[in-house]
Amino acid sequence: MLNLSFNLLLFAFFAFLTATVFFALSLAKQRKEQEHKQTKASKWGLAFSLLGLALSLGYFFARWSVSGHAPVSNMFEYMTALAIAISLAFCIIYFIYPARADVVGLFTMPTVMLLIVYASTFSTAVAPLVPSLQMPLMLKLHIITTAIGQGLLAIGFAAGLAYLIRTLDLKQKSWKPRIIELMMYGLLCVIAHSLVAHGFAAADYEVTFSYVDENEQEATMVYEVPPIVGPNQWESQTENGMDPFFAVPGNIEASDLNTLIWAFAIGAILYWVIRLLIRKRISLAIQPLLKVTNPLTLDEFSYRAIAIGFPVFALGGLIFAMIWAQIAWSRFWGWDPKEVWALITFLFYAAYLHLRLNKGWHGEKSAWLCVIGFAIIMFNLVFVNLVIAGLHSYAS
Repeated sequence: MLNLSFNLLLFAFFAFLTATVFFALSLAKQRKEQEHKQTKASKWGLAFSLLGLALSLGYFFARWSVSGHAPVSNMFEYMTALAIAISLAFCIIYFIYPARADVVGLFTMPTVMLLIVYASTFSTAVAPLVPSLQMPLMLKLHIITTAIGQGLLAIGFAAGLAYLIRTLDLKQKSWKPRIIELMMYGLLCVIAHSLVAHGFAAADYEVTFSYVDENEQEATMVYEVPPIVGPNQWESQTENGMDPFFAVPGNIEASDLNTLIWAFAIGAILYWVIRLLIRKRISLAIQPLLKVTNPLTLDEFSYRAIAIGFPVFALGGLIFAMIWAQIAWSRFWGWDPKEVWALITFLFYAAYLHLRLNKGWHGEKSAWLCVIGFAIIMFNLVFVNLVIAGLHSYAS
């Protein structure tokens, strides 16, 4: 059954990839005809999106039957659950805006695929739940609701990013095109993370260090990529292993930080290789596909997705989370890094809705907020989960 779940997830990935191709073909045809309307390619894009959603749900429930609990208890499971939530949110919104959803699909489906690829870099083993997760009802309510809320917020990001690429003069030498291009680099870093993790895993690379953790206890840490940074007061336990260049404090998960550094470095190489091949900014190469898209529609798209996703996220990420914290750790709030960033995310999107509804922040200002909000979510999921030691460190 476990092999079946992995195969279903793999087939879902290729279904999302096919959907991306059809959405790109739909936009290319609309650009050629200078008319924004629903095309056959767009309908095929929806069909493969629905197929990918069905297959990924098959993975979810097949893994659930094996583990005996909702598969959202570690980074692999949560990232795939988030990808499923984003695809579900997109399919729902497609039926609301069928003639205009293909442009959002062009950005949403690659995001879903990148999350699946990124998830595959973590352990896929089915493991028993840690004590704080051994509450099936709260696990379902807190984590699944949070994933659905973040999925809807991700749709807002996709529409906001599409709006910016559609409306900005990307040939300008100003900070705005550079920020958009920085996001393209960030997406390539996700791909690079997968290449680094799977590449060194295929080579069976592994070194072990002893170190002193944040509780001043001696522990061991295994590196699966060559060490650039080492753990606090490290000592190598692997003969002839590469030594780190410098150490980090005990409250930093050094091996995960090390992998992220590799991802940023390989991502930079990938970015410049692509730039040399296409001889222009990546965002500038995408922009022509969006020329026939109405920016006002993208703006409305992003707002509606966030207006729906925000209360769902607040329910799962704060209210259910605090109930869970009270049961698991005997306190509603403890200023754990993950809790702090969940609060920051909540406050940011609350500010977004206030500025849009009361201060008239529409269009470009609103789109930038959508992009920044999703960057906060990803920082919480990646950096806070993996690098900063805390009560949620089991996620890695």
